[in-house]
Parts: sequence; structure tokens; C-alpha cells
Amino acid sequence: MEKSHRASRLSVHPRLGPRDSIFPGNPDLYRTVDTNATCSPYLQECVMAMEDCCEEAYSAQEIIRQGTYDLPRMSRVLNSDRVFLLVDESTVRRYKADLSDEIEPQINELLSRAEKGLQILLKRESMLQAKVEASQSRPTSRAAASTGGMGKLDVRRLQMLSRQKQKLEDELAALQAEVDNMELIAMKK
Repeated sequence: MEKSHRASRLSVHPRLGPRDSIFPGNPDLYRTVDTNATCSPYLQECVMAMEDCCEEAYSAQEIIRQGTYDLPRMSRVLNSDRVFLLVDESTVRRYKADLSDEIEPQINELLSRAEKGLQILLKRESMLQAKVEASQSRPTSRAAASTGGMGKLDVRRLQMLSRQKQKLEDELAALQAEVDNMELIAMKK
């Protein structure tokens, strides 16, 4: 059974040449006289197996290095501690009651302010409504009279009142929309 000849790691990587001798003198002193001696085939197989193991270890080291080069950053990301604190239901109810006691006066104050503001807007709306009705009834009675006999002063006054009427109607519409919005807000609460 013949094995295929594989190049050793030492021949592939010339920088990984044979190591220096550990003997402190001339290496020829420790060599045998027999120059025709050949290595045992078992020894040669052992060296080749060792080279294969070194190659496998080197490739495994490269794979591990590629897989773990980002380890410091990933360990910081994954080092988030989650702490869960379990409390009983009576503690939750107590804190809930404390919170409602703290917030309730402020909410009541805001509600009373909103109600006062709503009353003021309703009064303003009724006053503007009365002004609009009054201004609508006056020009019609004057318009019934002959306008041909009116002087320039009366015509200007009539124009001014009609502009004022238009302005008041616009204000009334805006106030009505504001009142409607406040009523919707009050109903939602």
C-alpha cells in the first residue's frame, strides 16, 4: 500500500525551516560514522503524521482567530445585565394610590380652570350673538327707509356697521368652534 507523496509543511513554508541543534558544539561529533544509514520507515511516517497534525492545528488556529477577532466588542455588547425586581401586589397598589393622590389635585385644578374658561367663552358667545342680532335688526329697519335721502355720513356709518357685522360673525364662528372643541375635550375626560 503506497501513500501519495504530500509536500511537507516545512517545504511549503520556507520560513518554518528546520530548527537549530540543541547541542553546544560541532554537530558532527554527535553523528554516527555510518553515512549510509537510512531512517526507519516508521520514523518517516511519524514525521509526516506530525507535520499533518501541525498543518491541521495551524488551520484550526486560523479558523478560531477569524471567528473570534471581534470577541472584545461582542462581549461588551452581550454584557448587558438585566435585573428583574419582583414586588407583591400590595406594594403596586400602594404606589398607585400614592401616585393618584399626588396627581389628582392637579387634575382637579385643571378641570376647574377649563370649566371657568368654558363659562367665560359661553358668556362671550352669547354677548356676540346678541350684538349680531342687534346689528342685523338695525340695518334692516334703516334699509327699509329710503337710502336715497341719506347723507354721506350715514352711508359710511352703514358700511362700517356692515363690516363690523361681518367681523362679529367671523368671531362668532371662531368662538363657536372653540366652544365645540372644549365641549368635546370635557366629554372625553
